[in-house]
Amino acid sequence: MLEFFIRSLQTINQFLSAGIAITALSLLLYALTFNLRDRVARSFATILGCVTVVFAGEALSTVVATPAEIDLWLHFQWIGITMLPAAYFHASDALLETTGKPSRGRRRMVVRLSYLVSLAFLASLLPGLLVGPVVIGDGPAPHLAHTPLTWVFTVYYIGLIFWAWVNFGRAYIRTFTSTGRRRLIYLMAGATAPALGSYPYLLLGATLAAQTPFLFWLAVVISNVLVTVLLIVMAYAMAFFGVPWPDRVVKSRLFRWLLRGTVTATSVLAITTLVRRTGEIYGLPYSAAVPISMVGTILLIQLLITLSAPYLERWILRSGDYGDVQAIQELENRLLTTNDLRQFLEAVLAAVCDRLQSPAAFAATLGPQGLEMVVTVGERERMRAPLIAEELLQVLDAPPEHQDLFTWGPYWLVPLFAEVNEERQLLGLMGAFRNEETPLLQDQLDALEVLGERASLALRDQVLQRQIFSSVQQLAPNMDMIQRLRAAARYDGVQVLTAPDAQTETEEITQWTRDALSHYWGGPKLTESPLLHLKIVQRAIKNGESPTNALRTTLRQAIDQVRPQGERRFTGEWILYNILEMKFLEGRKVREIAIRLAMSEADFYRKQRIAIEEVSKIIVEMEQQAMAEELDYHP
Repeated sequence: MLEFFIRSLQTINQFLSAGIAITALSLLLYALTFNLRDRVARSFATILGCVTVVFAGEALSTVVATPAEIDLWLHFQWIGITMLPAAYFHASDALLETTGKPSRGRRRMVVRLSYLVSLAFLASLLPGLLVGPVVIGDGPAPHLAHTPLTWVFTVYYIGLIFWAWVNFGRAYIRTFTSTGRRRLIYLMAGATAPALGSYPYLLLGATLAAQTPFLFWLAVVISNVLVTVLLIVMAYAMAFFGVPWPDRVVKSRLFRWLLRGTVTATSVLAITTLVRRTGEIYGLPYSAAVPISMVGTILLIQLLITLSAPYLERWILRSGDYGDVQAIQELENRLLTTNDLRQFLEAVLAAVCDRLQSPAAFAATLGPQGLEMVVTVGERERMRAPLIAEELLQVLDAPPEHQDLFTWGPYWLVPLFAEVNEERQLLGLMGAFRNEETPLLQDQLDALEVLGERASLALRDQVLQRQIFSSVQQLAPNMDMIQRLRAAARYDGVQVLTAPDAQTETEEITQWTRDALSHYWGGPKLTESPLLHLKIVQRAIKNGESPTNALRTTLRQAIDQVRPQGERRFTGEWILYNILEMKFLEGRKVREIAIRLAMSEADFYRKQRIAIEEVSKIIVEMEQQAMAEELDYHP
């Protein structure tokens, strides 16, 4: 009975060793893909690489048959073992630097020296100086014999990892934010797994382990389970280094990668191995059941992940902001794209043709060029009758409360109005080819009214979506900056948040310029603008201008530098200047400018953002020139 339990523990240990190797490799690939630029992430990725080599060698040594193959894989395991102490100290140095304690040269020198020493131990592996040949039968499992150099390496291994742990503690003391401290605790707890689980203890204690094989294998299984869990904990903490993403994005990406990578690969390996070994028991070393079980396991796990991932993510992201995240995700799923709009309008127009017994119908939107045809259904040759005319546009511009179904040439026309920003606006036009001999009945008029409301609702949603997209585009730079500073300030908040940032300064001036232009002819964003403290503005104030007029003059000078040479035109090269002058200096409405410049409102907002950025760059250049002139004047 005891022998059965020992064999079971040995089998479980084989699965766990292979699982640890797969887990470490998958987490290494994740680190190399998403946060390789960060020094902490790179150093811990080195640790993961060493762990992959150690446990891959251990797993492969348990499935080969000949002593030569066992010896090969046990020596291969030592490639990771010899490099692990240097990788540990490297990670501790990077972590201290992240918390605001950069090396003055000594720690960096120790890091380089530790890698050289590890490479020297690795070189001594080939001639058999570091460890001896494989020993089979003297202990519960095959292992390598120790040599005098093995004891030297063990002292080096323990000493350098202990030093690294001291640095981990110093980094924790230097971290003041609760989030940063919590992540460092995870990191230090997870880092115990490679340090304690990678060393081959049978090298030094084979005799003791042989006396109590059951306890030995039980301890090995428990150790490998802890190593698996702590590796994931370490990878979780490491995933936040070097990335500007919100925490929920980091958690979601790591969670999905663990499910689709680590869990899937480990499960497939375990199932196929069990199927193969079961077949061997019944005299079938290989059968069709092996590939069938492999494919079936992959498909089943992917199905379970697809079904359960949303609920598991909801549990993981159960913090107070999950409602906001869920609202954003639902918005993404419910967006009305251009193709969705066309499909919906086609369905509405098909219903119009059916109820009115009309051979053709169309829907048009009111754009910069006038009425723009969006969808037509039915007999296209019926649509050749002239539709877009100045007279029709004048009718549509009439007071909307008196407009309803009316005829225009061979068409029945229904103006499409909707409430946008608390204002009733004309968004488009729906029309159908009419039968002059058959008047419309009341039920047809009622149906046409309902269908017109459906089309108006779809056009209104598209307009609102464009406004949302425009707002998001304007918020994107500031949102990115805040997320970047938030991520970097977890461990070194003072230095990161107080360090001068050229990109931040440029973005601030752009925002100040945008605010001042929006109140160009008066308002608090102009009279209280931080731009009033610029030297170029102060110079104008000293020349007798009021602060408001001085800033207004500076803005006008910057806008004039955007103007191309020659006579003003409405061509592509003049578009930025025309937007600045018409929107801010003349105070025209967006729709009027968009029609005049023959562009959509969404395109107008994109070009306006570019134009404001150009003005802010010119203001920065003017300020730098003023500062240089002041230095020349006061040597």
